[in-house]
Amino acid sequence: MNNKEFAKRLEKRTQKFAANIVLLSKKLPHTPEGRRIRDQLTGSGTSVGANYREANRARSRRDFRNKMHICEGECSETQYWLEVIVDAKMLKWEVVKPIYEECSEILGIFTSANAKLD
Repeated sequence: MNNKEFAKRLEKRTQKFAANIVLLSKKLPHTPEGRRIRDQLTGSGTSVGANYREANRARSRRDFRNKMHICEGECSETQYWLEVIVDAKMLKWEVVKPIYEECSEILGIFTSANAKLD
């Protein structure tokens, strides 16, 4: 698989990830705390793919590198909110686990890519 094919597949993967984050967020309790965490989770979780798409359309290598680092940070933040959701007993681990694992894999891709860019 060449770089363009990989980038296109990762764009689709991060878009599906964003959709799954939205679906998961709908399961959070309708309390002030639940709404706050829902907003944080959907913000960071949907930002991963949006920033990756922007990275692939960057105007310069520096712009690309910056957006890729944003992707890594947003993915890490998403993982944090997923952990908070479980720790606060808002959702059971079994419900969060599949998306947490996908988040971990995507984070690994961005971490590895960013290490090569630096």
